[in-house]
Amino acid sequence: MAKAKPSLSFLFLFHILFFTALLEPSNSQPAKAPSTDFIKSSCRSTHYPALCVHCLSGYAASVQQDPRQLARAALQVSLARARAAASQIGRLSRLRGITPRESQAVQDCVQNVGHSVSRLSQAIDELGQMGGQAAAAAAFDWHMSNAQTWVSGALTDENTCLDGFARPGMDGAAKKAVQGQVLQLAQVVSNALALVDRYGSRHRGAKGQP
Repeated sequence: MAKAKPSLSFLFLFHILFFTALLEPSNSQPAKAPSTDFIKSSCRSTHYPALCVHCLSGYAASVQQDPRQLARAALQVSLARARAAASQIGRLSRLRGITPRESQAVQDCVQNVGHSVSRLSQAIDELGQMGGQAAAAAAFDWHMSNAQTWVSGALTDENTCLDGFARPGMDGAAKKAVQGQVLQLAQVVSNALALVDRYGSRHRGAKGQP
C-alpha cells in the first residue's frame, strides 16, 4: 500500500513553527564583565594610575570592592614582574660585547632584584595575616607596618640596581636593557605600596582609628 504524502498545508505549518522558534529571542544573557570602577578609582591614589589599571583590571572579579584583595593582587603582580625581571636581567651577563664592569653590575642587579622578590613574598605573607575587618587594631598595625617595610625595601633594591649603572662608562646595551626592566618594575612596586597604604588607611578609618 502506498504511503500517504504529507499535505502542503502540513509542510507550510511545520516551516512556520520551525522558523518562529529560531527567531525567538533567547532568555540567556551573555555574562557581564566585572566592573573595574573600584580598581580605577583606587589607582588614582598611585603614582602611575594608567599602569595600575592595566596591571590590575584582570583581577576585577576577585577584587570586587575589597581594598585588601586589591592590595594583595598588586603585590602578586609585583612579585611576578620581579621574578621575570631577575630572569631576563640574568641573561644579560652573556650579552656579546659586555664589559667586565657591566657584567658585574648585571650580577649585582640580579642579586638586588632577587632580594626584591624575597621582600615582596614576605609582604604578601604579612597581608595574609591581617585578618580583614575583624582584625584587632594592634595586630593589624603590626602586620601592616611589616608589609609596608617589605615593599619599601623592594623599591630600595630596585633603585640600588639602577645605581650600579650610573657610573661612567656604563652606557651600553646592558644598561639600556636593565633600565627598561627595572624602571617598569619599580613603577609597579610603587603602585603596590600606594595600594597597601590605602588599604591600611581605609581599614583604620572603618575602625575609627586616626
